[in-house]
Amino acid sequence: MKAAGIGIGISATATVTAPALATPADAAGAPLAHPGLLHTRTDLDRMAAKVRAGARPYAAGFAKLTANRHAQSGWRPNPQAVVYRGSGSPENYGILYNDIHAAYQNALRYHVSGEEAHADTAVAILNAWSGKLTRLEGSADRFLAAGLYGYQFANAAELVREHGDFDLGRARELMRTVFHPLSDDFLTRHNGAVVTNYWPNWDLTAIACVLATGIFCDERAVVERAVEYFKHGDGMGSVKHAIPVVHEDGLGEWVEAGRDQGHALLGVGLMGTVCEMAWNQGIDLYGYDDSRFLKGAQYVAKWSLGGDVPYRANTRRKGAIGGGSGSETASGVAGVDPSMTRPIWAMIANHYTKRRGLPASYLTRAAAKAAPEGGGGDYGPNSGGFDQLGFGTLAFTRERVEETAAGSTPGPDPSGGARGAGGVRPQASASPAAGGDLAATGSGDAAGWAAAAGIGAVAGGLLLLRKRDRGRRGVAE
Repeated sequence: MKAAGIGIGISATATVTAPALATPADAAGAPLAHPGLLHTRTDLDRMAAKVRAGARPYAAGFAKLTANRHAQSGWRPNPQAVVYRGSGSPENYGILYNDIHAAYQNALRYHVSGEEAHADTAVAILNAWSGKLTRLEGSADRFLAAGLYGYQFANAAELVREHGDFDLGRARELMRTVFHPLSDDFLTRHNGAVVTNYWPNWDLTAIACVLATGIFCDERAVVERAVEYFKHGDGMGSVKHAIPVVHEDGLGEWVEAGRDQGHALLGVGLMGTVCEMAWNQGIDLYGYDDSRFLKGAQYVAKWSLGGDVPYRANTRRKGAIGGGSGSETASGVAGVDPSMTRPIWAMIANHYTKRRGLPASYLTRAAAKAAPEGGGGDYGPNSGGFDQLGFGTLAFTRERVEETAAGSTPGPDPSGGARGAGGVRPQASASPAAGGDLAATGSGDAAGWAAAAGIGAVAGGLLLLRKRDRGRRGVAE
């Protein structure tokens, strides 16, 4: 590299960008870390070193990447001035998501292999789109396009931001003027609908895009906007609305399990993406509210593996504001196909078991079953196969955390510019909760995952201090 979803569509064509939240005075000058979206410099260096050494399961994950047709340096972009998604429009959004995944996969392949041709291809794709795309249109699904492809574009661009030929300014402008406004507006007005009209994944695509925009464009206030919505937003995608109930067994009910399996998996993957990007800026959403996301992810993993989970009936209002709304009740969990998967589990399982040292058997079983995870193009040709960037086996497999005395508080390392609001190290939950199996030691299922992943067994029963990188740039994992 050269130095230098489905829901009721309410018609709403006007876009109004909500004002960003005020930046806390003590956080206003805090620098954002780069690369610092889904991957840090430490992550990229780890992948490269492990693949060079032929280590398991990284080598298998990299082989999955290199076999994907999107990861080839001969990919040529096909940028469009206007992208349409949704009924009633000449849909062409598949062109956009295929090109974005090609950019991401080539950029990731460059960082692992060092082959310049892949970095050049990623740059060519991203520059082509930032030089031509002017707007997203269509039905309500245009908000999904903004959220999904916005966070993905930012992640691909983050990996080549230092390339001498990459037009960083133009890429930032595309995020600020095309992707971010729709996502921010959705969190504010929900397309003119009552706030519960849209299931959690709609909010979560928007949160992911807003957060990615803030990080990629170095706008702390935009980052804080996404973080605040994750914690306290009125829509169904905020963490306490997506996971409204924690049952006696410690599992957190994922509300969209009452809808269908595919959208529940999408929601968990998106919430994990938000948590990971925030973590890499020193903001601990993984541990927020006594690790509520862990409890919800465990619930969906158990259910998707064919296990029985409780479900408290949930009724939500639907329809346009002032237009006579109806309601819909989900009275139980939907049916599942245990063979259905998305490339979402490695990132979440490795955070909780490797960074935090918490046993999480359903997550680790789901991750082992899905390994090695692929990416866009490996899960079918339709849009659902491109909702996640994927390749978690390669990107997120981690070493065993360092053991320390019980009661230690793991969390993002604020060294190297990654820190939370006010530069204060975020505090993780002191409770290894999130499902009855989480009270167990790290043997059994967690050890099985470790064996399947080719890494050391997880120590159980203790709160463990995450391994701190002492590498050349000191960026937190």
